[in-house]
Amino acid sequence: MKKQEIAITVKDLHVYYRDMNRFSLKKGGLKAKGSGKIFKAVKGVSFEIPKGQILGICGKNGSGKSTLLRAISGIFSPDSGSINLHGNSISLLSIGVGFQKQLTGYENIYLSGMLLGYSKEEIDKRVDEIIEFSELGDFIYKPVRSYSSGMYSKLAFSITAILETDIILIDEVLSVGDIHFKEKSYNKMKELISDSNRTVVIVSHSSKTIEELCDKVIWLHEGLIKKEGKPKEIMAEYEEFMRQEN
Repeated sequence: MKKQEIAITVKDLHVYYRDMNRFSLKKGGLKAKGSGKIFKAVKGVSFEIPKGQILGICGKNGSGKSTLLRAISGIFSPDSGSINLHGNSISLLSIGVGFQKQLTGYENIYLSGMLLGYSKEEIDKRVDEIIEFSELGDFIYKPVRSYSSGMYSKLAFSITAILETDIILIDEVLSVGDIHFKEKSYNKMKELISDSNRTVVIVSHSSKTIEELCDKVIWLHEGLIKKEGKPKEIMAEYEEFMRQEN
């Protein structure tokens, strides 16, 4: 029997934050105040994702889901443990991540594309398709800082959908935007993940999204894997847990 190829290996991953949430302005610059307390966002998480699998990650707010995705994408460095992408290219779809806000949407298409490993010539061939899919019109030539969250989401999704990578990480982006674009992006995502060579990780609070799109689910709770398994079974338990929490 042929051994299954692995796309992502996460081994004993720990990611910590230091509490420096208060600041004061004094002569000599900005000084941080705070307890210096360390918050452990991800606490020794381990799993493997086979190539072509669509993995869902659920969990209440503050459970470490977005931190885990940012660590896998390379935005956050592990405090300990390891992440191995086995040579695969990767992109992260998340609101507030990845764009230079002083640059226009058009300029950010090229910046994002080059960070994904595309040449200018390759992006030239796809830029019109990205703009058309985003439905931003003339806003594509305005600074991203002027965008609403829905517009930001449209641009982020369009870049990732058209400039395809081996691994796509999605952090709640499918739930942002107007009804028309939400449906359009959902259908595009289904098209993208139909490629058996593409690996996808989706963070979502939506049971419908996870049950319809994912092969497997990991339930994160307080930085640890609480449970993992089939989408319908895990999401039913998760929803019951959240009802009891509320």
